[in-house]
Amino acid sequence: MQLLELLERKTAEFNQVDFIKNDPISIPHQFSKLQDIEIMGLWAAVLAWGLRKTIINKCQQLVDYMDGAPHQFITQHEESDLKPFTQFKHRTFNATDALYFIRFFKYYYQQHHSLETAFSQHLKADDIHTGNALIGFHRHFFSLPDYPQRTRKHIATPERNSACKRLNMFLRWMVRSDNNGVDFGLWKKIRPSQLLCPLDVHVDRIARRYGLLQRKQRDWKSVLELTQNLRQFDPNDPVKYDFALFGIGVMEKGVK
Repeated sequence: MQLLELLERKTAEFNQVDFIKNDPISIPHQFSKLQDIEIMGLWAAVLAWGLRKTIINKCQQLVDYMDGAPHQFITQHEESDLKPFTQFKHRTFNATDALYFIRFFKYYYQQHHSLETAFSQHLKADDIHTGNALIGFHRHFFSLPDYPQRTRKHIATPERNSACKRLNMFLRWMVRSDNNGVDFGLWKKIRPSQLLCPLDVHVDRIARRYGLLQRKQRDWKSVLELTQNLRQFDPNDPVKYDFALFGIGVMEKGVK
C-alpha cells in the first residue's frame, strides 16, 4: 500500500497544467483543431529525445514552417512551400524524414478525418493492450512507395522488440481522459486500459527501484511487464502512473 500511496500522490503532483509548459506536449497544446493536435502531437512525440527545451524549439520550427496551421499546410501546400524543411535537423531526424512525414500526413488526411483510425483499425476486440495498433500503424506509415529506409528508425514497432516509448507517449496524450488538462483524451476507439507505459531512462530507473520492473533490457517485453504491474493499482488507467515515475526521475536528475 505504501507504493500505491506514493504513486497516487506523485501522479496528482505532476498531472497538472503546470507540467505542460516545459514538456513537448506543450506543442500540440497550442492548437484546438483535432488534426493540428494529432499532427504536432505525433511529431513532438517522435522528436522527444534530448533536452526538453531543444525538443520544444525544434517542434516550434516545424509549426512556423507550416505557418501555424499544420493540417491546412499538410493538405494544401505547394512543392515550393517545402523548401524550409530541407534544412530541418534534430539529432538523427533530418530533412528526408521530415519530408516523408509530410508526404504520409497528406496521403493519410486525404482519406481519413482523424489519425486515430491509423492505430485503432488494427486493434482486435479482445486486445488487452495496443501492441497490434502499433504494429499496424508502423506498416501503414511505411506503405507508400519509395519510402526512405532511414526513416524506419523513427517509427518504432513491437515487431522489432522496441519499447516504442515515443508512440506509447503519443497514445497516452491522445487517449487518456481526466479533468487535469494535460492529456487530451480526444480518441475514443482505444481504451485507457489498453495503453502501455512509455519507458524512457527516467521511468526505467524509478520502476526498477520500486520493484515494478525486473527485466534487465529496456525493450517491448519490459513495457508489458511494467504496465502489467501498474494495472494492479489501476486496471482501468494504468498509464496515469507514468506521471509519477517520470516526474520522480526527472526531479531527481534535475533534467531541463
